Amino acid sequence: MDLTWNEFERTDMRIGTIIEINDFPEARKPAYQLTIDFGSEIGIRKSSAQITKRYQKEDLFNRQIVAVVNFPKKQIGKFMSECLVLGAVGKEDDVILLAPDFKIANGLRIG
Repeated sequence: MDLTWNEFERTDMRIGTIIEINDFPEARKPAYQLTIDFGSEIGIRKSSAQITKRYQKEDLFNRQIVAVVNFPKKQIGKFMSECLVLGAVGKEDDVILLAPDFKIANGLRIG
């Protein structure tokens, strides 16, 4: 089913920088708990991301990513996910993060 342009515009995708990464042993599928800085307008948000197949924690610190910031919060075990980190999903559920090519300001909107 196709989206209308107005529906697409309601999706608020922003640039953020990962500032903290923690293991998430309680998750059903291997995942990290991420803390992401989206700049002064959006602030700091947390997300659970199933990206452990391709990324080590040290690879993620200070990495910029793209995330949807206007979905409702989602409880994942004892963890509250506040945004959705975006990535391309391969055949074996290996996720490649979407990211800008250059360092840019946190909070910039994707359009």
